[in-house]
Amino acid sequence: MIKQIIATFFTVGIAVAACAQSPEADIKKNVEAALGKGAKVDSVREAGALGLYEVVVGGDILYTDKKASYLVLGHIVDPRTRKDLTQARLDKLSAIKFSELPLDLAIKQVKGNGGNGKRTIATFEDPNCTYCKKLAKELQGVTDITIYTFVYPILSQDSHDKSKAIWCSSDRVKAWNDYMLKGTAPAAANCDTSGLDKVMGTAQKLRIHGTPAIFLTDGTRLPGFMPAAALEQAMAQAADSK
Repeated sequence: MIKQIIATFFTVGIAVAACAQSPEADIKKNVEAALGKGAKVDSVREAGALGLYEVVVGGDILYTDKKASYLVLGHIVDPRTRKDLTQARLDKLSAIKFSELPLDLAIKQVKGNGGNGKRTIATFEDPNCTYCKKLAKELQGVTDITIYTFVYPILSQDSHDKSKAIWCSSDRVKAWNDYMLKGTAPAAANCDTSGLDKVMGTAQKLRIHGTPAIFLTDGTRLPGFMPAAALEQAMAQAADSK
């Protein structure tokens, strides 16, 4: 997306609007016109640094001046606190409402003393994803947790076939763990797989483009594989933020 924006921006250029609108409205109009092809600016706001405006396009962040005559790509970092302001905004923009996830369509595993599993995460995973398998092994060492796994086959037709077999298994938890931890492929089976289609729709709505994607109960999105120790820390931070 960023590379496409760069190419389009410098090829077309931006014409400064002459109408007396708010700066945000002018910026939105000018950037969309420059990008063309039905491009849509999701939001425009003051960046709070360097007099720039933040422009969100397709989940990416760009910066521009008040007249939208320049485009700035990259991250803004506060040198005093060493905080990456751009990354903080990206994290906020990618957050979700955990309560709106269709948890009834997930493979649920409860781990902990007495099966309490007080902490909760949700993951979107492809059965043929190498890092999803690494995550499955890491989660073996995590206790007191409830894991909702959404089977999200995006890598190949084989991923779809295995996902269907797991979904149609009489014991989805066992079928999932046997394959992810032991490499034991589930037996082919047929059943109503509309639930998998709904998961695909949810993942696309949330702009999940890779697996594994991990979500914490505060809505934080953790893209990519994460070792157990780092996941423990992230869950603790999420709990402290409540």
